[in-house]
Amino acid sequence: MFEQQHIAFFTATILEWKHLLRPDKYKDIILSSLRFMVENKRVKVYGFVIMPNHLHLLWKMEEPHKREDVQRDFLKYTAQQIKFDLKQHHPAVLEKFRVGAKDRQYQLWERNPLSVYCYSTAVTEQKLDYIHNNPIPEKWQLAALPEDYYYSSARFYFENIDEFGFLTHYRD
Repeated sequence: MFEQQHIAFFTATILEWKHLLRPDKYKDIILSSLRFMVENKRVKVYGFVIMPNHLHLLWKMEEPHKREDVQRDFLKYTAQQIKFDLKQHHPAVLEKFRVGAKDRQYQLWERNPLSVYCYSTAVTEQKLDYIHNNPIPEKWQLAALPEDYYYSSARFYFENIDEFGFLTHYRD
């Protein structure tokens, strides 16, 4: 199947670019979801960064899982878990995500996330560099060096340290 042959660069954005992912507890929900999907052989994760209002992943679907199903399940699960916490601890913040949609009361992720296949090692490496450098620009100033930002796979590649237990090197 085509989807299992290539690594995909995936970007999901919080509704209206709100900084919902600033608290670490919400970034940790994303990490635990990625770990679950890897352990259950739905995906291989080659790289990631979780920013205050979006995330980037380099991942590949495992047979027989389809990209759209995995993406849907990942976004739905993470949104539900964050929503549960918001409802309990931050109801005023949750109200900022109320939508007038027929199929949902709240929406945390923008619809139609970006997914682009990486057809070569050069493209994969370019996307990995982009991911790892995402926290550095003046706009964010989340870290001085890519490997200093915790919520990223940069340390895995720069220092050979896997703090998450679900990463696969893109050359493997």
